[in-house]
Amino acid sequence: MPLIVVYDANVLYQSVLRDFLLRIAQEGLVQAKWTDRILDETFTALSRNNPNLSSIALHRTRTLMNLSIRDVLISGHESLISRIELPDANDRHVLAAAIRCRAQVIVTFNEKDFPREALNAWGVRAQHPDEFLIELFASDSALPAYFGQQITSSYCNPPWTLTDLSDALRRSAMPKLAALLLLSA
Repeated sequence: MPLIVVYDANVLYQSVLRDFLLRIAQEGLVQAKWTDRILDETFTALSRNNPNLSSIALHRTRTLMNLSIRDVLISGHESLISRIELPDANDRHVLAAAIRCRAQVIVTFNEKDFPREALNAWGVRAQHPDEFLIELFASDSALPAYFGQQITSSYCNPPWTLTDLSDALRRSAMPKLAALLLLSA
């Protein structure tokens, strides 16, 4: 049974990282989960920070994300939110969703907002996406190149190389995966 993971809004924001995270779920390496509220946060930030992105394109991306992975949306977690204590009350819904779907990991850039002592009681841990993917790929050294090739093949205007992808990952606060991608090629 693959690891159940909840993707926080901040890891779905950057297109290259989002592409990696969706592809590993589509391949069955993990069982990815998120909520409508997590997607609301992601797409509100994308819209606010990238006014050149049309609302139609953003809606299309959101729809395709939900259709790309079976049973990805979590619901029925709302009643748990008030029982959770975290440094940032705005993150309680993420942990509630993780509890509801019995996730083992919350993949997030904001590990400090999910302290170990608050998550231990629920059997969940927070993990930076760089560490998460490095750990996931440790079992098969061919995986980074495999996913890297899939992603670069999908970029055609302009075409991307593995170096381009590695550079984009490095700029996205994913230095370990960026390096591993080039080593595995």
